[in-house]
Order: sequence, then structure tokens, then C-alpha cells
Amino acid sequence: MKLKSDLQKYLGERLQAAVEIQNLVSLSGGGGACQDNYALDLQVDRGEFEGEHALVLRTDKGSSLFASISKQDEFGVTELAWQNGVRTPRPYWKETNTGHTGNAFFLMERIGGKANGRFIVKDPSLKKVRASLPDELAANLVKIHAIAPADCRDAGLKQVLLAGTPDPARYVEHTLRALRPQIDALPDPHPAMELVLNWALNNQPAVSELQLVHGDFRTGNFMVSADGLEGILDWEFAHFGDPAEDIAWLCMRDWRFGKHNLEAGGISKRADFYSVYEKHSGQAVDPERVRFWEVIGNLRWAIGSAGQAERHLSGKDKGIELAAIGRRCAEMEYEAMRLIENAG
Repeated sequence: MKLKSDLQKYLGERLQAAVEIQNLVSLSGGGGACQDNYALDLQVDRGEFEGEHALVLRTDKGSSLFASISKQDEFGVTELAWQNGVRTPRPYWKETNTGHTGNAFFLMERIGGKANGRFIVKDPSLKKVRASLPDELAANLVKIHAIAPADCRDAGLKQVLLAGTPDPARYVEHTLRALRPQIDALPDPHPAMELVLNWALNNQPAVSELQLVHGDFRTGNFMVSADGLEGILDWEFAHFGDPAEDIAWLCMRDWRFGKHNLEAGGISKRADFYSVYEKHSGQAVDPERVRFWEVIGNLRWAIGSAGQAERHLSGKDKGIELAAIGRRCAEMEYEAMRLIENAG
């Protein structure tokens, strides 16, 4: 395999050691995935990293969703979270030069467990774990939210994560305004998206300070085993923003995998997750604030779903999974409007 030989050559030169890669296996999903991920075992014969390492290679697939950050910045934010005690795989090496393997990439620790959403919420082997998982998730989410812009020593990464909004008072409006060109770029009109965006512009919550937000904190993006939470994955939508965004994203209907009565990721009741988050953070969760961001989360996912469909319809990246995701756009629009209708 060319990727194996290219990567082996690169690591040998970077580590100044003889290296051997074994068991290189693709972990990526179907046509809807924007990342290519590979598991591999690395043997290094000398130096700082002498020994055996179970790793994952994360590399761009050539297309990405709105608002995803670069591989270099994803590595940086993963490192920032790991250094601040968040349970996430240790990042090892990053490479921005596409000449080595054809894409930018980074390598990180390979951890145990499974990320499959339906397995996590339904498999009998995890019944006991599901009772304690909300507490573990909340504890780690609080550690993520404890990271402020001042804690980010990499000036370039800090600017990326601020996304042009260093003023907390303008954060929500800036976020909503950024959705306008994304909607306009879709080839077909979406009246429901217009309605939802207009409602959001007229119901903005105040934000007094910015904290690190994972941006895709949901069932399917953390690894779980019979021992509990193994690690949080996929930081490509991280940014400094409102912590309620992450709580809302976890509670979105689409991430419950059939367990619709358990609003927090198909794992626990919404109120129960709020309670353990409050226990670890010492701060009250505002349900209406979470609802606002849940509406916006559904709008974002509706835009993303429509964009995935366009990849298929345009012929740029044909795939039945892309087409199927596109059909779900209406579900997100409906859910956003249902939340608005039931707002307090």
C-alpha cells in the first residue's frame, strides 16, 4: 500500500529512527465521511518514542463540512484539551505538507472502546456503564469549558478558535450572521431555514465570556467500553463560544439513535444530564438557553445535510449515503420549528 510506505518513510525521517508500520486498516465510514481515518501499529527502534505505539492516522478526504478547522488546528485543539486533563487521545505528530501522503494529517493515540451510537445506547453489555456515563461525560465537558482564550498559548490557533469574534457580547449575532451565506449558497430555497434564522436573530441570549466548545459533542464522537468513557474524539468543529452549545448538541434528537425518551444522547434524561453538569461545574444550566442552541444546532445540521446532498447531486462526490443524508434535511427543519413552537 502506497500510504503505508509513504507514511513509514515520513516517520523514519521525522523520528530519526528505523520504524515499521503494521496492521494499517481503514476506519472511515461511507461516502458521507469528510475524514479518512486509519488504525496502525508503529514500532520505533530508538529515541524518545522507542517502542510500540497503537495509533490512528487522521487525514482530510478532500471535502469538509461548513466551519470545520484545518488538520493543523484540529491537532492543536486536541493537544490543548489533552494538556488540560480532558479524556481524549494523546496527539503525537502533525504534518501540514501535503507532499508526503497527498493530504495534511496527524497521528494520535489509539484508544479502546467503540464509538458507534446505536451500540452505545442499546447494547446490553453497556447497561451498567450507561448509568455512570452521563457523569463521566459531564465531568469532561466541564473540563473542556474551563479552557478560556487566555489559556491558548498558540496565537494562530487562538485566532482560529475565536473565529473573528473576540467580543463575547457580539458572539451570538456573529454566529447567526455566518449562517446566512451558508443558506444562500444552497441551490434550492429553504423557507423553514429562513424562519428559524429569523426567530434566532430575535431571541439571542447574552454571552458574557467565551469558553472552549467542542462543537460536535454527541453520541458517536466518544469511545465507550465496558469500563466507561475511553475518550472524546473529533475536534474539527471546536471554537471559543457558549458552553450551552455543547449541551444542546448532545441533546439533539438526531443523536439519540432511537432512544428518543433519553434526550441527552440517548443515554440519559435531559434534566439528569443538566444535574450532573451543574454538579461538576458549580453553575446552573439554563434550559431556555440550551433550547436556543438546540434550535441552532438543528439549523446547522439541516444546512450540512443539504450540503452533503449537493455533493452527490452535483456529481462532485457521488454516494448513496450522501443522498440519504440530504433527505434528512427536512427532519432537522421540522425539529427546529417544533422546538421554537414549544419555547417558553
